[in-house]
Amino acid sequence: MTAVVLDIEGTTGSADHVRTVLFPYARERFADWFAAGRGTGRRAAMIEAVRAAAGAPALDEAGAVAQLLAWTDADVKAAPLKALQGEIWGTGYREGTLHGHVYEDVPAALARWQAAGLQSHVYSSGSVTAQRDWFGHTRHGDLTGLLHGYFDLATAGPKREAESYRAISRALAVPPGRTLFLSDTTEELDAAKAAGWQTLAVRRPDDPRGSDVAGHPVVADLNGVDPERPGFRTTAPMSSPMSSAPAE
Repeated sequence: MTAVVLDIEGTTGSADHVRTVLFPYARERFADWFAAGRGTGRRAAMIEAVRAAAGAPALDEAGAVAQLLAWTDADVKAAPLKALQGEIWGTGYREGTLHGHVYEDVPAALARWQAAGLQSHVYSSGSVTAQRDWFGHTRHGDLTGLLHGYFDLATAGPKREAESYRAISRALAVPPGRTLFLSDTTEELDAAKAAGWQTLAVRRPDDPRGSDVAGHPVVADLNGVDPERPGFRTTAPMSSPMSSAPAE
């Protein structure tokens, strides 16, 4: 294995942290962000991006804010929303009011893989800026030195499409079969597998969807995950029964 590509929500960090902390933080600041930027090219570009993504060329500032709020509430992976969220979160990280959540096993896993000569990358629907801030402002310290690159909707494409993973393979110049993708979402894992990647599902013990991910080996955490070992893991998959719920 040459490269490891990691999802964030539910895999390396808490999805609940995103929904209960980060989403509300940005949501409360959309209107103020636009108001503070009136007359700037950045504000005009954001309105235009929202118009294009929403297919609504007549949207004004109030309409753009309303669309961003609606996308947030529906957890739509819209590129303009992710870009603005990342910008607003960045201010919170710099002010020390926000921290990126990572599970306790993640720093050691990243360090272990780096020591083994593996390249670790992140692929998330959140913007590259948001990804860097997330890993740069954790309660474990700055983890960005353990990561080699970042991919988002703008640089790779939608996470449930195989072509996005092919685009990442081209960018990394790593053969698909030498790349391991870790995610908690079946559709993402399926897309990566269709692109020729190796896959490993991560289902944390508190995940209501349970431990069964059809077509992919499953682990409960990153402890003992060794991409250089056949089967990619030394830990046992989760076996406790859980209720089933739709994937995010």
